[in-house]
Amino acid sequence: MDFRIADTFIDSLNKLTNQEQKSVKTTVFDLQLNPANPGLSFHKLDRAKDASFASVRVNRDIRIIVHRSQSSLLICYVGHHDDAYQWAQTRKLDTHPKTGAAQLVEIRETVQEIVIPNYVTEARSKPRLFPKISEDELLGFGVPPEWIDDVRDATDDSILELAVHLPSEAAEALLELATGGSPSPAEIISQDTNPFEHPDALRRFRVMSEVEELERALEFPWEKWTVFLHPQQKQIVTADYKGPARVYGSAGTGKTVVALHRAVHLAETNSNVRVLLTTFSDTLANALQTKLRRLLHNRPTLAEQIEVYSMDVIGERLHHLNLGAVTLATQDDIEQILKVSKQSVENQNFSLQFLLNEWNEVVDTWQLDSLDAYLNVPRLGRKTRLREIQRTTLWSIFEQVQAALKEQKLVTLAGMYNALSDHYKQTGKSPFNHIVVDEAQDISVPQLKFLAVLAGQNLNGLFFAGDQGQRIFQQPFSWKVLGVDVRGRSKGLKINYRTSHQIRMQADKLLGPELSDVDGNEERRKGTISAFNGPQPIIQDYDSEQDEITAVAQWIKAQLDSGTVPEEIGIFVRSNNEINRAKATLEQIGASFKILDDRVSTTAGYISLCTMHLAKGLEFRAVAIMACDDEVIPLQERIEQNTDQADLEEIYNSERRLLYVACTRARDKLFVTSVQPASEFLDDMTIEH
Repeated sequence: MDFRIADTFIDSLNKLTNQEQKSVKTTVFDLQLNPANPGLSFHKLDRAKDASFASVRVNRDIRIIVHRSQSSLLICYVGHHDDAYQWAQTRKLDTHPKTGAAQLVEIRETVQEIVIPNYVTEARSKPRLFPKISEDELLGFGVPPEWIDDVRDATDDSILELAVHLPSEAAEALLELATGGSPSPAEIISQDTNPFEHPDALRRFRVMSEVEELERALEFPWEKWTVFLHPQQKQIVTADYKGPARVYGSAGTGKTVVALHRAVHLAETNSNVRVLLTTFSDTLANALQTKLRRLLHNRPTLAEQIEVYSMDVIGERLHHLNLGAVTLATQDDIEQILKVSKQSVENQNFSLQFLLNEWNEVVDTWQLDSLDAYLNVPRLGRKTRLREIQRTTLWSIFEQVQAALKEQKLVTLAGMYNALSDHYKQTGKSPFNHIVVDEAQDISVPQLKFLAVLAGQNLNGLFFAGDQGQRIFQQPFSWKVLGVDVRGRSKGLKINYRTSHQIRMQADKLLGPELSDVDGNEERRKGTISAFNGPQPIIQDYDSEQDEITAVAQWIKAQLDSGTVPEEIGIFVRSNNEINRAKATLEQIGASFKILDDRVSTTAGYISLCTMHLAKGLEFRAVAIMACDDEVIPLQERIEQNTDQADLEEIYNSERRLLYVACTRARDKLFVTSVQPASEFLDDMTIEH
């Protein structure tokens, strides 16, 4: 007998308390080990329209809804008694008449009584969204026959409510149509094929063949990606690429999910291959390691084939193994050397900040070693024009910096990567067969150059996951110049699993509908849809810091009182200068919290507090973003330092992306606050397009 688990069960399990979840998991394990166990209490549901539904008693109040047949047992839902029975009475397991996919269908006859009274008739005063879509086309998208009429009557006001009641493939196709996209019809399988084997069915129903696999699925119910993959994600994960490949998409579309599964897939193809899974920071690398451990909970041998490191850590490790130990120059070291070098050159008035930026973003990044190289290098991201005589003067300063570093036996990160690139070019031997890079938009020039050499010409050698809209650490540069061309091997994700429709729509106003990199690769954000709804984000300004602190404190207390656990709440601020405002908020209500840094991760029982930069890669059910004041974001200090040296437009855009990153860490609830005058970005978020 096949033992299956549905994504609806994972969702419902996550709504229970921790103690209730433990009891449910014990019962589900018992069901898998012996479905005929006399100690399990199956109860036939008299009012269920699907005669195969039954309930299983967990305790006096909690019930699991299962669907039983001669060949399978499907775990569908769990909840308190009345909630569980209500769910079963309004569902049926069906095979779609056109696509052949197994679907849990909400029964149309009773939905008006239960959820949305008369929503169709009330909406008919507005234009219908799909007047020209035929019934056959709608069926081809996976719309259940009983919902065809409701779909035809859908308007802008009703489409989101309607989508909640439809199977995911149908909801996603309709939302894409509603936003101007052209969704592909669902795959059609033959009548002889098991309906649970349809690609769309595979993302909501999963056969659990071993107790360990079930344990992994239940251990982290919020992390549904460990069990279910969207067909589009699976296609990207399992494809073969004859050159560098990339997956992109806005925040929450599952890029990291794809990167993790891609690394596992590559390891599965050959027990002798080595896979590097990497990203630009230690914090994100630690998060990847945790998620990979969950994904490979019962496959330790496979886990041994995949190494997870941040770029700088793997760089230092490989340098030590191949070229010896290296002493890295800090930014303080560079600044001190620049000060001395600047003073020794007469007839120049370049500011120290300009020199530091020019060194970091041009000279050191591209490892320029001569005046001729500096005179000819494209200065992307450095829009201040420099005449030849100015570059000549600047080079006399930078030449001294390079000499001082050599004398002090210090190496910059860029220099370390350059040495490694030269080493692997000469040897032609790489420790890795495949490299998967998460958050690739913030990989630097030297890092990308090094990765390209490390991957060589291997099939499936390089795979990137990233989003130009979340680039907050690096200036733009050409990947093609470094031999990394992803044209024709770049795939976009459009379904947002992490962030509610309302939060996503609000955050998207900070960015344009299309983003392009230096090589002309476009990332189209139009057509992205969210898989679920939530409350409208709150964006509010206050007369004083104390008023803001009190308001946010009350909001956080309300989240805790409603059942949200502390570790599912995050508070972000622009910089360390605003940390005390956020601390005062949590201290006012006596909440336990931890201030995150590069080494501290989220902890059970504690609210997380950190800067927006450190929020990258984190996820919370509820997020408060405080101190979004004028001159805080965009940061006035950054603007003043760069007005005469760098492109102000890039500074403003990077600050917008930073706020976008912070907003899209929220799953269900978002509260953005400021003290008057508020940041101009908040006006952009609230304006109607």
